[in-house]
Amino acid sequence: MVGLGNPESEYGGTRHNLGADVVALLAERYGERLKRGKERALVAEARVDGKRVVLAFPQTYVNDSGLSVAALVRRHSIEDLRRLVVVHDELDLPVGRVKLKIGGGTAGHNGLKSIQAHLHNHDFVRVRIGVDKPPGKRRGADHVLRRPTKVEKDALGVAVEVAADAVEAILEEGPEAAMNRFNTLP
Repeated sequence: MVGLGNPESEYGGTRHNLGADVVALLAERYGERLKRGKERALVAEARVDGKRVVLAFPQTYVNDSGLSVAALVRRHSIEDLRRLVVVHDELDLPVGRVKLKIGGGTAGHNGLKSIQAHLHNHDFVRVRIGVDKPPGKRRGADHVLRRPTKVEKDALGVAVEVAADAVEAILEEGPEAAMNRFNTLP
């Protein structure tokens, strides 16, 4: 489980760090602490229903996430990329909406582009957290690197919880069953 975000504290609380927030919440739920790993990531390992689960927050910038993710995939011998779950912000979804997806395009997300380029594959599972398109003429990069408004912050706080629940459902039920359950939520 990889949560995308930028590593420096100035990016904490921004829309772009929602994936990292989900991984931190999952580590807390499992009683683990994210620690610096060899793969340019903060990593925690947990046992969930007898399964080993690796949680990671790459310490590269989002645009270079593939460097860390590829190293994690190699280290943990993940051959079936459907066992890799990437949690990230999504401009193409309304604020707070959580949707799951297997494979597909990047929708312009540079972190996903980097991961696909380093893995030479796009078949991993995604948990997408909606942040909506920026208002007016603001660029997407400017939008995701800013902190949300109070109303958005509340909705995104709920979305982080829902996304963590979705990751757990992927573990328990598999990605297709989790998609059927979470993609139909309002």
